[in-house]
Amino acid sequence: MCICINCEYVDRCLTYHAVEAQHQQPHLTDDPDFEATNPEINVNIRDRGSEIEMEWDVVGCESFKQEQGKWARLRPGELVPT
Repeated sequence: MCICINCEYVDRCLTYHAVEAQHQQPHLTDDPDFEATNPEINVNIRDRGSEIEMEWDVVGCESFKQEQGKWARLRPGELVPT
């Protein structure tokens, strides 16, 4: 799971903005202004026969600052990405 959903900077982060784009999800912001330090991204590739599925997750980041539930507060009522 992407650690970004519980990070203080999720709505400002250029790295999370790129992950949203890879998942074709709406952006939390159109104009991120925070550059994460040394983010680590796992990319899982699954072959689904006629379709290739790619899952991008930030699993480490020196800028990570815990703010439990930050993403959920920004998108109330929506399913939290897993």
